[in-house]
Amino acid sequence: ESGAILVHLAEKFGAFLPTEPGARAECLSWLFWQMGSAPYLGGGFGHFYAYAPMKIEYAIDRFAMEVKRQLDVLDRRLAQSEFIAGPDFTIADMAIWPWYGAMAKGELYGGGEFLQVQEYVNVNRWADAIGARPAVKRGRAVNRPFGKPESQLLERHDASDFDKLTL
Repeated sequence: ESGAILVHLAEKFGAFLPTEPGARAECLSWLFWQMGSAPYLGGGFGHFYAYAPMKIEYAIDRFAMEVKRQLDVLDRRLAQSEFIAGPDFTIADMAIWPWYGAMAKGELYGGGEFLQVQEYVNVNRWADAIGARPAVKRGRAVNRPFGKPESQLLERHDASDFDKLTL
């Protein structure tokens, strides 16, 4: 489970997971929110909107409305806070961003316009801020077989492999 791995690594390295009980609980709550919510985005909306061999309007509409509700939850949260769990970048952001940040930027399932993702101003601000982080740029390049060749690092064996990129 990706959430368990993130908690393990954060605890092992003492980073990206608050130690103060209230802040830790907030971070874990949002991490677990992603674990329960993302299936509606990927397996629900993404499947029926982009991949299902037969377009079923009810299924697309049902999951689209749930994803829009989830984006609204995130947008309202991010209106109050720079990052998902508070003022600092945490494992909650790491877990949520690839799904909801990518959707907000129109990068998933070709459904951005359909979901009107541009309306989620705070989610877009957050998605841009995280996407601009150097470590995120490097991480997105690893094993990436699509996009501009200069943004792909098909094999990574050493930190110096990143020197080949022009991110």
